[in-house]
Amino acid sequence: MARLVREYEVDVEWHGFELHAETPAAGLPIEAVIPAARLEAMREYMARFAAGFGVTMGFPSRMVNTRAALAVAELARECGVLDAYRTAAMDAHWRDGRDIGDPVTLAELAFRAGLGPEAALAALTSKRLLGRVDATRAEASTRGVTGIPTFFIGGRAVVGCQPYPAFEAAAQRAGATRRRDSP
Repeated sequence: MARLVREYEVDVEWHGFELHAETPAAGLPIEAVIPAARLEAMREYMARFAAGFGVTMGFPSRMVNTRAALAVAELARECGVLDAYRTAAMDAHWRDGRDIGDPVTLAELAFRAGLGPEAALAALTSKRLLGRVDATRAEASTRGVTGIPTFFIGGRAVVGCQPYPAFEAAAQRAGATRRRDSP
């Protein structure tokens, strides 16, 4: 997505949402959600896809409940450190296989992003911030979001881990113009 922003006159706004809001707070073993045969194929695909971007992935052993992480993301948005927090949280989950539903982990990630750990812990029970998480989930449902990541470009969805040309084509269909200083 960063490449698209560098090459085209586009604005990007990130909103995380609970894909599986029914996941218990303590999470679930990943095998309880994804059959073992499918899980191995999915991991192989994701590892190859990530390697194409120079990223080494770790794979979480549990499906985590992301509600708390998303509440902290809303706090980070308010404080102007959303990018730093999102990067820390994504790396913790996808590279390091950490539980981003764990309050101690979230306090550490918030601190690394420039938030006070106490404020991050308060976000976990903030009706205002959790209300935003709920509103984003409702909007995603209304818009037919069924997978992550989902990008809306010109009103059309680009779903899943897609190669750069898929995003470029969507941006061009939406009327985005290439920046003058871009190759």
